[in-house]
Amino acid sequence: MIPINLPQIGEEEIQAVVKVMHSGHLTSGLGAGPMVTQFEKAFAKFAGSKYAIAVNTGTAALHAAVAAIGIKVGDEVILPSFTFVATAEAVVLAGGKPVFADIDPETYNLAPEAVEKAVTSKTKAILPVDLYGMSADMEPIREIACKHGVKVVEDAAQAHGLTYLDRSPGAFADAACWSLYASKNMTTGEGGVVTTNDNEIAMVTRMVRTHGEKAKYASEMLGCNYRMSEIQAAIGVEQLKKLPAFIVKRRENARHLSEILSKSGRLCLSHEFEGETHSWYLYTVRLYNGEEATRNKILEALHTKGIGAEVYYVNPIHMMPYYRSFSLSGLPETEKAAKQVFSLPIHPGVTGEQVDFIGKTVLEIVG
Repeated sequence: MIPINLPQIGEEEIQAVVKVMHSGHLTSGLGAGPMVTQFEKAFAKFAGSKYAIAVNTGTAALHAAVAAIGIKVGDEVILPSFTFVATAEAVVLAGGKPVFADIDPETYNLAPEAVEKAVTSKTKAILPVDLYGMSADMEPIREIACKHGVKVVEDAAQAHGLTYLDRSPGAFADAACWSLYASKNMTTGEGGVVTTNDNEIAMVTRMVRTHGEKAKYASEMLGCNYRMSEIQAAIGVEQLKKLPAFIVKRRENARHLSEILSKSGRLCLSHEFEGETHSWYLYTVRLYNGEEATRNKILEALHTKGIGAEVYYVNPIHMMPYYRSFSLSGLPETEKAAKQVFSLPIHPGVTGEQVDFIGKTVLEIVG
């Protein structure tokens, strides 16, 4: 089976982990050991941000950032439903109320006009997602936020390597949250980072990361144990060096696959929009006027051929049992996309020959 994503781990990461193990310094009480500090500095440079705060998961990054901007009980946060559940989970964990807005059918990201309609007197933040590695339309979202005096936290979990108006994720946000899960464009196994240019947000995020402490055994606010280990950080330092090459390979595979699949009249293909560079975390196609049952049969046929195609996200958050009470109305574009999209493998481990096989097999099945 050609998996939808596969960590690209080499001898460099292995030796970095061994070095940490030999050092005996596996973690730090305040979450800022030498490897974590090194990784944070490197990641801040990569992201073009003043601060990078490393944590143990992407979900922790989202929760810490949402808490750091001051979301509390009763506050509303506007976000998409067409994403992984952690985006909404972070809002609820901070005490806020997720308000789901619909997506743009071409980008699968929050539609700015839907965001504007969702704003109320209780809105305190907007939480756009860079889905599949394609940037949300951040400039108009930032304008809406400024107009209403609310914060923006960008879910950049899938964004490593993208640019929007020649800038990195977070440039139009108060904070950006990155995942380093095993499937991402770079990984620490599990892990996450919050990037920001705001001194206060950075300080509070660090406190949330380690039990609300600035100094050990002196909690000043409610916090969590979201520390990144020295082992994770060591892997991250090496992965960050390799990320540019990973993105080049993903772009090459995406271009190659698009050349093949463009021959089909039944598929809407992923592509880059003007002013943006896609990170190609997931190569997602859409079945024109397709039904869910037809899409699912295509997936079954691809799996039979050894191609690990997947659907992200088959169950929009607002339709999940726990989150139904937060949704006052349907989201037609979200619900339609969830029935028609599927993603194909283009990670750096996929060879040119495998891309040929994937593309030709999809054409045979889809027509």
